[in-house]
Amino acid sequence: MQHRINPFLARVMIFILLISLPLSLFAQEGFDPDIEPDWEYQDDGLYDRGDQTFVISLGVTFPTFFINNAGKLNPNKFDPSVGGTGSLNYNYYFGPYFFLGGEISGLFIHTLGGNTLFIIPLGLKAGTQFVYKRFEFPISLTLGMCWHTYINMVHYGMYLKGGVAAYFRATQDWSFGLSSEWAWFPQWTNDKNQSVNGNFVHLMLTARYHF
Repeated sequence: MQHRINPFLARVMIFILLISLPLSLFAQEGFDPDIEPDWEYQDDGLYDRGDQTFVISLGVTFPTFFINNAGKLNPNKFDPSVGGTGSLNYNYYFGPYFFLGGEISGLFIHTLGGNTLFIIPLGLKAGTQFVYKRFEFPISLTLGMCWHTYINMVHYGMYLKGGVAAYFRATQDWSFGLSSEWAWFPQWTNDKNQSVNGNFVHLMLTARYHF
C-alpha cells in the first residue's frame, strides 16, 4: 500500500531545512577554536549613507480575521490555520536611521476544501532602525501589488505590510534574528458582497547580509 505525504507537512519540512542550513554553517564557523576572528565589533551604533543589506526570511503565517466591505467578519476557512511564508529583501541606507528598499515574498495556506491559496507580493519598503550595541531593531512599512491564486482563479491587487525585527550582529557581514509582520491583503471586486479584506500575521527566522 502506498501512503501519500501530506503536502502541508512536506512544505513545512522544506522550510525547516532551508532555515537550519545557514544557521548550522554559522555555528560550525563560530565554534571552531582554530579560526581567529578577523573582525572586532565597533560600538558606534550608526549606519552610514550607502550601507546596504540583503535579507532572507522564512517562517509561518497565521490568518487572523477577514472582513467584507459591509463591516461583517467572515469565518476562517483555512485548515490548518497556519501556512508558510518567506521573503527576499534589499535595503539601502540613506543615513543612520532611514532606509528604502524592496521585497518579493510569498505565502501559501490550505483551505477547508483541501485546496491551497497562494499570494505573491512585490513591494517597496521604507523604514527606520534603532541600534543598541550588537542588537539592531528595524521597523518598516511596505506597500505594493500582489497576485492571489486559488484553484483556477487569479486576483491582482494591492497590499500593505508593517514589520518589526530584532537582530544580533554576529559578524561584520551577518546578523541573525526574528521578525514579525502584519499584512493586509484586500480583495476588492465589482461585487461589494464578494469583496473581502484579509489580515495575516507572519513570524519568521531571518538572516541579514551587510555590504
